[in-house]
Amino acid sequence: MKHILITGATDGIGKVTARELGRPDTTIWVVGRNAAKTTETVRELQSLRPAATYHGLVADLSSPPEVRRLALDAQNQIPQLDVLINNAGAYFQMYEKTPEGFERTFALNHLGYFVLTHHLLPLVRKSPRGRIISVSSEAHRGAKLDFENLQGERHYSGWEAYCRSKLCNILFTKELAKKLAGGSITVNCLHPGFVASKFGHNNQGALAVLLKLSQKIFAINEDRGAQTSVYLATSTDVSGINGDYFASCEAKKPSHIATDSELATKLWTITEQLCAPFLKA
Repeated sequence: MKHILITGATDGIGKVTARELGRPDTTIWVVGRNAAKTTETVRELQSLRPAATYHGLVADLSSPPEVRRLALDAQNQIPQLDVLINNAGAYFQMYEKTPEGFERTFALNHLGYFVLTHHLLPLVRKSPRGRIISVSSEAHRGAKLDFENLQGERHYSGWEAYCRSKLCNILFTKELAKKLAGGSITVNCLHPGFVASKFGHNNQGALAVLLKLSQKIFAINEDRGAQTSVYLATSTDVSGINGDYFASCEAKKPSHIATDSELATKLWTITEQLCAPFLKA
């Protein structure tokens, strides 16, 4: 029996990924923020893919304590984790802080990946060939990493915060792959494409209107957007590939800054310090 956990799986490409990975002898753990919606999604996916088994887990992934609690719940229910897909993410136009004091984009799109992966790594180690997959974006190419403004402390732009978080996803992938090198676990990340989904619809104003209009005109559908996630979760072609960035089911070179190993190590160290209270078992 293969076990796969997917965050942000009640909507968009996460939900499609959960559907497409629903194969015989596979248990899919659907992670959502809203309990009722998660239950509804599990019921729907189970009816579409009766040969697979679906379960729901609920947490607000922008809250590190919630992520830790989610991981502990998973540890009590999942015997091993063959694939972890860090898919949940969002764009927040206005500056918001979580109750723990983190900027919400950074907390959800980066810290959530970090804390969840940290706690679920023992389960992934139990798999003969574990895979950790993180959804990044081509938006990372517009980002720089200023550690004095990592969470918009000096200047906040919602789009810059989003781009920065997607750069963090790639640097996180590179550093984790380095730390796990030589073992049986592979770590990769991806750009799903510009997808016609509910992404960004939580915002207001001209930019939100422009985003929705662009999605209608230029975006690919959710099925195509999920293809690279499914590919990285299942393909034997990537069984030995570690620390790469993919788009359209092919390895792609990210921005120059995203390949900076010293920057990746520094980000890891700072993230570890920020998350220290939430990394304890």
